[in-house]
Amino acid sequence: MAEISTLARPYAEAIFKLALEENDTAGWTDQLQGLAAVAQDPAMVQLVGNPKLDKTQLVTLFTDVLQGHLSSEGQQLLQLLVHNHRVEVLPAIRDQYAQLLHDHVGQLDAHIESAFQMTSHEVQALVQQMESRFGKKVNPEVTVNDALIGGVRITVGDVVIDSSVRARLAQMAVALKR
Repeated sequence: MAEISTLARPYAEAIFKLALEENDTAGWTDQLQGLAAVAQDPAMVQLVGNPKLDKTQLVTLFTDVLQGHLSSEGQQLLQLLVHNHRVEVLPAIRDQYAQLLHDHVGQLDAHIESAFQMTSHEVQALVQQMESRFGKKVNPEVTVNDALIGGVRITVGDVVIDSSVRARLAQMAVALKR
């Protein structure tokens, strides 16, 4: 079976194009968030795989849970995904749609791991450095990871900037083994 991200890409791109045409990117963000949340619910995961539940019942179950939070296009998307046995792809569609939207408006998500709690001034200084490096607005998500010992590790898409003490110790260990 094809990889989830490969299956999700054409759906996300089509939804994004439709959202731009309708000037409703926020509405589609909300709909995809809701659909993905329902699809990831453990009880729903079991029902999706249940052969006794037909496609119409599954669509009805989704729409009942979301109680009017789907547009007619959102309902059509849901019916298409159920019909093609692609409900498990909804979280990846949501994520890829969000990435397309961020790219469109020139934003990046940055995951900042710090060994210690960072002040808002420290976070803002890091964000400014990343914005100048990447040339886009950066949305930071900061977490504390005491395993880093000291310093920070920043992940922006596929780029990882690791200036933690742990990473430096690992580099020293490799150098000493040579």
